[in-house]
Amino acid sequence: MSLVSIYLPDNSIKEFDHCPTGKELAESIGAGLAKSVVGMKISGGDLVDFRLPISDKSKVELVTTRNPEALEVIRHTGAHILAQAVQELWPDVKVTIGPVIEKGFYYDFDSPRSFTEEDLQKIEDRMKEIVKRDLPVVREEWPAEKAIRVFEDMGETYKAEIIRDLGEPIVSIYKQGEWFDLCRGPHAPSTGWVKAIKVLHQSGAYWRGDETKPQLKRIYATAFLKEEDLKKHLEALEEAKKRDHRKLGKEMELFSFHPWAPASPFFTSKGTIVYNELQAYLRELYQAHNYQEVITPQVFDLELFKRSGHYENYRENMYFLKSEDREFGLKPMNCPGHCVFFGQSHHSYRDLPVRMADFGRLHRFEKSGVVAGLTRVRTFCQDDGHIFCRMDQLQDEIIGFLKLLNEVYTVLGMPKYEIFFSTRPEKRAGRDEVWDEAEKALEQALIASKIPYKLNLGDGAFYGPKLDIQFYDALDRSWQLGTIQCDFVLPEAFELSYVGEDNQSHRPVILHRAIFGSFERFLGVYIEHTAGHFPLWMAPEQVRILNVTDKHLEFCSQVESALKAQGLRVHLDKRNEKLGFKIREAQISHIPYMLIVGDKELEGGQLTVRYRDGRQESGLSVEAFVQALKEEKSQRLFHSEIFALK
Repeated sequence: MSLVSIYLPDNSIKEFDHCPTGKELAESIGAGLAKSVVGMKISGGDLVDFRLPISDKSKVELVTTRNPEALEVIRHTGAHILAQAVQELWPDVKVTIGPVIEKGFYYDFDSPRSFTEEDLQKIEDRMKEIVKRDLPVVREEWPAEKAIRVFEDMGETYKAEIIRDLGEPIVSIYKQGEWFDLCRGPHAPSTGWVKAIKVLHQSGAYWRGDETKPQLKRIYATAFLKEEDLKKHLEALEEAKKRDHRKLGKEMELFSFHPWAPASPFFTSKGTIVYNELQAYLRELYQAHNYQEVITPQVFDLELFKRSGHYENYRENMYFLKSEDREFGLKPMNCPGHCVFFGQSHHSYRDLPVRMADFGRLHRFEKSGVVAGLTRVRTFCQDDGHIFCRMDQLQDEIIGFLKLLNEVYTVLGMPKYEIFFSTRPEKRAGRDEVWDEAEKALEQALIASKIPYKLNLGDGAFYGPKLDIQFYDALDRSWQLGTIQCDFVLPEAFELSYVGEDNQSHRPVILHRAIFGSFERFLGVYIEHTAGHFPLWMAPEQVRILNVTDKHLEFCSQVESALKAQGLRVHLDKRNEKLGFKIREAQISHIPYMLIVGDKELEGGQLTVRYRDGRQESGLSVEAFVQALKEEKSQRLFHSEIFALK
């Protein structure tokens, strides 16, 4: 009988007289390993259950509790523990789906009751009981017909629907005690492996995200291998609550919302200063990097969006209107308008690249269930740019963009980001030789820029490969912000051309690029990253002068005038309130500098400065203070120690 050979990461080989499971492979290596294995990767594929058999000549990496991927397995089991706890407490509740998400998991329930905070605590207590029971987790394979029948007999109609939609003859079932669920896995060996577990909060959700289908109760939770890791995570969540941009935006009087304009922010005068400062900064850079800022219409005939393909693929997210028997749409993105702009002029190869920037307002219909503060809105402005260039210019243009992006992120105190290089998907437009050239240009630009990147095979857009920038904030949360994308489709759709050196007509390539994404979403992210402590140049109020008594007001007014003369944004708090109260209010408003003026300052004609971190410095002359602020503002300094998570 031929032996089954299994290859290990160190290129050693284990042989068996049958196709072994991951657990058997671990046991053949050592008892210690077998006790810590929670999953495996076969031939570089996705994480799978260690209970599965391994075929001959497979290369296997065993995943143990020492691997970061182990958390995914633990949380997968945690989701089943959550569902089991809910159904033990309320047997009439139906289960739907319970995926692992970043930092935890959730489960959606069809429940006749609304869960209270007390209920959530009961659920957590029951989950901990199930963990203590240390129930073995057993994987079984059932014929789909049997699984549908069993779940329907139980009244679990959602599970039966999922199995029908899968269309697979065999499905996997995981049991823990008497409770079981449909699941692909992977799962831990037993419920006792989930050492630390916590129910977090609840929300509503529609079955399969469809508003026409039943509304479900979604319960979020998380799990860790160690209690100390859970404690750190909960502390980070508390810090995130303090940094929530919706909370800080209200405290700092930056923006608001109103039911008459759903998911459409109103920026106050203070918020508008921040918004405009960001735009002004980019405008400076655009001038240095040879961008042409343009303004394009808000409303276009639907024919434009039919030509661009947005009507066919994006119309559920668009706003429409009718006038003079013509149908129009509010623009959801700038690229079709920029194509019209480019196409209105004749271009030679010498004219390229043409770099267009546009701060025009965009409108997209987002479902009410997904809008959230500034991070998902219906009206917004992108730091949008489109580069029309020749294929031989692609690499240099991408290098230039990466340099520009790094400069912006460095100035804004955002040094931690990753770049993901997404290559051609299965369904795509354009010739393979063009894709080859574009992907090579992106890769060579990354290499030339000495920037590490991660490869996302097959994750490019249908119109071209792309680079996506994932920013990690002060709480180490990831946010997709910047992007640069090659586009071969729009130039064809709009029949764009330039005259080449050979006197023939050629198609340009379009590079879609953004550094922030949208200003609205970026501000939401940035407020939380900095905890509302904007750098001086961006702060809506840069200095607040606090007088101790009315007799100090005249000197305070002189200081105010001196600062305003240098273009600084200053407010003199003349209110008849105690100094401590004024200081607390200035701190809540995240004012970078407070000037405290009492008898000592008045007599010496000098200032006492209170910094936002609580330090105070006395004996500064007005001239020295003004000069220091002018330099900090002009250099756009970022004091990272002020904003970091303490």
